[in-house]
Amino acid sequence: MGLGIGVLATEHIVVGAVEDNQLAGAMRLFPESGAELHYLEKMHADEIAGRIQQQIALLRGEQVIGAVGVGFPGIIRGGVIEESPNLPQMKGQNLAADLQSLLAREGIHAPVRILNDADATAAGIAARRGDLDKVVRVWTLGSGIGYGRYPQPSGMGEGGHITVTLDPKENLCQCGGIGHVEGIMGYHAMRRRFLDMEPEEVFEDAKSGDARCKAFVELWHRALAAATATSIHLEGPGKFYISGPNAKFVQTNMVQSYLHEMVKMTPLQGSALEVISAGDEVGIIGAAICAALAASV
Repeated sequence: MGLGIGVLATEHIVVGAVEDNQLAGAMRLFPESGAELHYLEKMHADEIAGRIQQQIALLRGEQVIGAVGVGFPGIIRGGVIEESPNLPQMKGQNLAADLQSLLAREGIHAPVRILNDADATAAGIAARRGDLDKVVRVWTLGSGIGYGRYPQPSGMGEGGHITVTLDPKENLCQCGGIGHVEGIMGYHAMRRRFLDMEPEEVFEDAKSGDARCKAFVELWHRALAAATATSIHLEGPGKFYISGPNAKFVQTNMVQSYLHEMVKMTPLQGSALEVISAGDEVGIIGAAICAALAASV
């Protein structure tokens, strides 16, 4: 089959080789460590595709590549980025076709699979836990909010934009929609809400009893519970993982308490939440696994 290549392209581009469901060697990072965050937001769509191709070519050496998987934020169908609120310049970009063409110029003739980055993380968690035969669901908390599922759903969707409130004033989501979980929990949304404070300060002041911050922290956790309850009511109970840079804010006991208020039908109760550290390598492994599975069909 050849070497599997996994890519995550979110706030930066990270590329790694994958064998036997684990990383084979060091990852490549663009831009290099220490560069400003959200670097990709300022890049042209064609440049993003070119940088991904460049990093893959530098990584592979003389090895034969069997499949390439790319985890990318947004709604993706047939290799096309149909919508990406956090990287709007990519809307309409056929990233799979563009990347396959660029790789062919380097003599790399491998199928390319583009999938939502949270789905890639879910697949990576499944591989790490030995659960590739089970359903795995994960929330990724960062600049935006991702909802990942393994195995990948057959349709398309964006779980980070689940509606969790009917309040018309909740309009801070990057996509412009009202009442979305990302509009409450996303890092961008929190900074827009608290123009005088960083999100880290909000959570810290809530511990000290600040009324405004405490009320928001409760809303933040209730939003996560509401989005999780929606998934439970659609697909049933189970284990939910929570990862990403802002998973550090999560108080699982608070989420479980709110979840108990929202899920009352006995057959749907009993879900568990676990905060885990899932770095770039987890998403890279998941992207490569999903690409290999798609290529084998």
